[in-house]
Amino acid sequence: MHKILYIILFFFISLNANAEMIKPNPSISAKDVILIQLKALQTNNLPFEDAGIEQTWEFAHPNNRKFTGPLNNFIRMIKNPSYSMMIDHLEHNIIPVEEKETSSYFFVELIDVNGKKYGFEWTVEKVSENGDYKDCWMTVGVSTPMLLSQAS
Repeated sequence: MHKILYIILFFFISLNANAEMIKPNPSISAKDVILIQLKALQTNNLPFEDAGIEQTWEFAHPNNRKFTGPLNNFIRMIKNPSYSMMIDHLEHNIIPVEEKETSSYFFVELIDVNGKKYGFEWTVEKVSENGDYKDCWMTVGVSTPMLLSQAS
């Protein structure tokens, strides 16, 4: 009986540990910010519905949030056909294009669930304003997707 109780307790502790969002931190590199966002979107509904989109939102630059609106608007934007290929995608590749001290630009290749390959221009900047995000890399912009190849 105690063994089953411990297994159930371990299960719930593990579930809660996985539900923790990674928060912006000055020690997280520009490329790792994008990697965190893409890995979250790759398993969007784990450990809860739209967890991946919410994790991505955590790294949206405060200036970017002004344009995308609150989290509910951001969720709708990502689920819109313009960006929905990011949700549950199969694989991604982050290619550095230009890395500077306070802004970096990457090209991201992504293969969606249908095997189509898309490209995105992804820009991150260090937050310069004082506050919770000072000196953290955060996403300022992601281009609309460019279809690179069709599924075979």
